[in-house]
Amino acid sequence: MTFKATLVRSVALGSLFAVAVTAAAEAKPVKKHHHHHAAAAAAANPNAELLAEVQALRSEVRDLHGRLDAQAQTTQQAQAQAEAAQAQASAAQQQVQVATADIKRIPAEVKQEVAAAAPKPVTGWWNNTSVNGRMYFNLSNIDQKTNTGVPATTGKVPPSGTGFDIKRFYVGIDHKFNDIYSANLTMDMQYSSGVSATEFYIKKAYLQAAYSPALTVRLGSTDMPWIPFVEDVYGYRYVEQTLTDRTKFGTSADWGAHVLGKVPVAENMSLGYQVSLVNGAGYKTPGMPGSGAQGRTKTMDLEGRLNLNVDKFVFAVGGYDGKLGKNPTVAPPGVPPVLHTAERFNALAAYVDPKFRVGVEYFNATDWGVTTVDKADGYSGWASFNFAPNMSIFGRYDYEKPNKTTAPTKKDGYWNLGLSYSPAKIVDLSLVYKRDKVDNGSLSTGNGTIGGAVGGTYDEIGLFGQFRW
Repeated sequence: MTFKATLVRSVALGSLFAVAVTAAAEAKPVKKHHHHHAAAAAAANPNAELLAEVQALRSEVRDLHGRLDAQAQTTQQAQAQAEAAQAQASAAQQQVQVATADIKRIPAEVKQEVAAAAPKPVTGWWNNTSVNGRMYFNLSNIDQKTNTGVPATTGKVPPSGTGFDIKRFYVGIDHKFNDIYSANLTMDMQYSSGVSATEFYIKKAYLQAAYSPALTVRLGSTDMPWIPFVEDVYGYRYVEQTLTDRTKFGTSADWGAHVLGKVPVAENMSLGYQVSLVNGAGYKTPGMPGSGAQGRTKTMDLEGRLNLNVDKFVFAVGGYDGKLGKNPTVAPPGVPPVLHTAERFNALAAYVDPKFRVGVEYFNATDWGVTTVDKADGYSGWASFNFAPNMSIFGRYDYEKPNKTTAPTKKDGYWNLGLSYSPAKIVDLSLVYKRDKVDNGSLSTGNGTIGGAVGGTYDEIGLFGQFRW
């Protein structure tokens, strides 16, 4: 702004000077005054004042040009210094980037050098092998009675009393050969009244080929399609067996060929299945030649399950068909019995949520004894509620008519109620009360034979638990 104002001023003064010169040239001669010296000076140089002013302006303009040149030089120097500083900053930034990259690379190089210097790990079959276990136990009091006459009088029978019991103790070994093939061996321990000692025997032993989530094949003894599936939905196996297992209308494992999988159908919906072709005599009888009194049988049994999971709802149906391992190829001495085909139909509907679960199971069986003609059916309903992160209440009720043809008045009613506490993820403890009442006969259950000629009761109260790893 100062430069422009000065320039304008110079131009104005120059114009004024030009006008003044032109005016002086055209002006008429000035009349003579009384003072002789003034007239002489004016006659000698009539534009002296104007010329002096012009000279002053020229000097000012020259001074202005000098200042402008100096300012321009200063500006150029400052610009050069700024460019030099920018170059230095860019160089410093590049150095920082290189240093940062070096710092990031150092841990990886150190890790690589440490790994190279570390001793090589010893590899073997144990690298792909894991061991797991689970135990069901209880400390309880049992009060079992049988009706001995009419009018009914009651008397206590074994196993009445107080004590500590281990219902099951599983130890399993899993080995993975590769991404498809693996193997499992699970040992089971329980007390056997037949030998008055604790038995330790094979529960599961199989080779598995997991081709995809939709197709897995197992050869050997493994979980059957129905009972273990219902146990997972129920959630309290350590307290009591599920309906068909408790009343001996099914088994949890058997020897044979098993095909299972799960197929996604839609969002939050999947279809699961399992089909098992088995010996039929249970996991304690592998079916080898000469095992027991039966040896191998003429045919194998078939059990299957189809389940639909829709979000938190579970719906399933299943069935069994076979001779239960009672049709040996070589018949025992004597008159061979007439053998029928044991059949069973199962259904389940449940809702399973981390806070709440409820479900109902139903079964219908025909000729389950194989050597007799009979029918049976029953149902089980259960519910549980987690009212705290590690505490829940639960209850269950079973009703069954085990011999509708041969003993139509016999019936069984079972229920339990409990409070559960989980002090750790792998430990569950429950205070439980159980009651089982058999009318008009006896029934073989997971808690022993209940009742007598005219029935009986089974009451148990105590602490039930499981731990697993």
